[in-house]
Amino acid sequence: MKPLCDETYRGIAALMYQSVGLSFNDSKKPLVASRLSSRIERLGLPGYEDYLALIASPNDDGEFQRAVDLLTTNETYFFREPAHFDLIEQTLMSSRPRSVAVWSAASSFGDEAYSVAMLLADLAHRSHIGPDWQVLGTDISDRVLRSAVEGIYPVDRLRQVSPDRLKRHCLRGEGDAEGLVQVQPALRQHVRFGQLNLCEPISGLGPFDIVLLRNVLIYFDQKTKGEVVDRVLTQLRPGGLFFIGTAEGRVPCTTPLRSLGPGAFCKVAA
Repeated sequence: MKPLCDETYRGIAALMYQSVGLSFNDSKKPLVASRLSSRIERLGLPGYEDYLALIASPNDDGEFQRAVDLLTTNETYFFREPAHFDLIEQTLMSSRPRSVAVWSAASSFGDEAYSVAMLLADLAHRSHIGPDWQVLGTDISDRVLRSAVEGIYPVDRLRQVSPDRLKRHCLRGEGDAEGLVQVQPALRQHVRFGQLNLCEPISGLGPFDIVLLRNVLIYFDQKTKGEVVDRVLTQLRPGGLFFIGTAEGRVPCTTPLRSLGPGAFCKVAA
């Protein structure tokens, strides 16, 4: 297969930006080429130009969504950036017991949503929050959401989960499933997943007490980042907690926020 040429790369990048707001600059060309190459070979297409024609076609048989899946999947694991979970726990333990609603707005395979669920379940067991807590996980990728609903993971993805918490909330696989764990049904019933494009209008999801929008802003240009953050924050209660990835820098938005630490904020009441 011929290497990905600049013209075709710009065509793929433009399609992704115009359709779903994903921004790929020139430095991302090797990443795009490597992530799409196996799929192109599996389809038996001659090259990247033919793949671009396919995903740009209205009769793509779902291939555009598969391309989005391939280009947006990143590393994820349970309790990533643990300081954020510590802050959630401290905040909820210091408030009066109540129902809590949390939104994992770029949930990928569900590691983040189930991490929050484990924490909330433990807090509810100790009566720090009400028993009717809920977690919503959304993502643009239908493929990762289907996996998230099943709640099955390689045990290494739960390497930051304490043995006691792992025992309480997960089932260990045996035989052919050795090395895998599944989130307990009792925990999964508090977590729901749905497909959502953050670049489109959002309504009717919230209000939430906590919103996590971590490690997804890297896919957007500066203008789109600000629009996405402001759009997401409309679903967060005043005084609620908001998180982005600790390496994602300053929050580009007009919604008033108070910094609580790296990647952690509180929405200021109007």
